[in-house]
Amino acid sequence: MHIRKATKYLKDVTLKKQRVPFRRYNGGAGRCARAKQRGWMQGQWPKKSAEFLLRMLKNAETDAELKGLDVDPLVIEHIQVNKAPRMRPRTYRAHGRINPCMSSPCHTEMILPEEEQIIPKPEEEVAQKKKNPRRN
Repeated sequence: MHIRKATKYLKDVTLKKQRVPFRRYNGGAGRCARAKQRGWMQGQWPKKSAEFLLRMLKNAETDAELKGLDVDPLVIEHIQVNKAPRMRPRTYRAHGRINPCMSSPCHTEMILPEEEQIIPKPEEEVAQKKKNPRRN
């Protein structure tokens, strides 16, 4: 998906114009007609995740501009989210108790190469068969 198309889609998700289809973890996700645009019945509007991805795409655009790349042919090829080590800041409770505040951070990687342009193959002349002088 092109980077411009992805930013438009994520902005529509935050404004609740388009839904994100939930295919795998769809327990509790209601059915609606808007999710059929993407070929699935269940979907929701994950606003917080969409805003986070919008910030990442904007960051990727500025990085591409700093490197001297053209932003228009950028295509989202790969997005992957991995678990990161859990942090345990302490919460001090009454009567001398201490509990950890467990957070679930993640590492997100995006690969945005420039779209490959198709170069037409030059037409070659039909090569004539060479006669082998050794053959008789």
